[in-house]
Amino acid sequence: MKRLALVIVIAAIGNYLTAAESGDAPLQLKQTIALPGVEGRIDHLDLDAANERLFVCALGNNTAEVLDLRKGERVHTISGLGSPQGLVYISELNRLFIANDKGGVCRIYDAKTFQAVGELDLKDDADNVRYDDSSKRIYVGFGNGGIAIVNAPDGKEVGSIKLSAHPEAFELEKRGKRIFVNVPNSRHVAVIDRDKREVVTTWKTDLAFANFPMALDEANHRLFIGCRLPAKLVVLNTESGDVVAMPRSTSPAIPMTFSTTASATASTPSVARERSTPSNKPTQTTTKLLPKSTRRTARAPDFLCRSATPCS
Repeated sequence: MKRLALVIVIAAIGNYLTAAESGDAPLQLKQTIALPGVEGRIDHLDLDAANERLFVCALGNNTAEVLDLRKGERVHTISGLGSPQGLVYISELNRLFIANDKGGVCRIYDAKTFQAVGELDLKDDADNVRYDDSSKRIYVGFGNGGIAIVNAPDGKEVGSIKLSAHPEAFELEKRGKRIFVNVPNSRHVAVIDRDKREVVTTWKTDLAFANFPMALDEANHRLFIGCRLPAKLVVLNTESGDVVAMPRSTSPAIPMTFSTTASATASTPSVARERSTPSNKPTQTTTKLLPKSTRRTARAPDFLCRSATPCS
């Protein structure tokens, strides 16, 4: 197999929707970080904001890569994983939870020593991971239709929520008790009550299917759903579940996030394109915001991770 040099790019982003109306400053290229020897595609990532470390799921390489953003270099590799898909870093515990497709194991690491301190056997296809800091619980999508509930301090599974099929991206309300879950094989978005631990309703995405990525604008009651068949961005009202907008997308949907403060990035699998969106639009890459510097990192599907900071 050809060895690929993955590159973390801190990138400048141009405008692709309505730059003149958005008022966002353009983003500037700041830094590149090479990952020589890493093969295959990468998946989700998370940020240790206080220490400026980026954790990257190198799914195709069966590793998780630890990057020091201040030094601009890789500082550690966690090996022996099984197609890691999702991870979450919990700063108050200094713990890293990594969900693996192969074997369905979610492994827990000390984020200082990177020694394994525990694991959860979810049987199959452990995927997206989210953390609710108010309850100190982790939610892990897995298998043919479930979200595991994990007590973060001791790493013990305390329950699960049944779904009709495998969950892809999901988002937790911070001011409410709902979880919004993409369930593409059932062609809907499931709405979960965290207290009841059950699906309370489902929402359709009209004639757009293969709904994988998701971003939540909780303040404005908007849920952004990226669909691949056809390539469209579906916007739902989280109060009613109605589709309120469906702008066309120029590329298949990939993981995204919502930012109220900075321009956003997007790219296609074959060509890294520089784009931005108005502040009320989601990105089409996985992004993380470094609060102190407003620097943003994002995962793109063509072996690029992007990070940017607004121009002054």
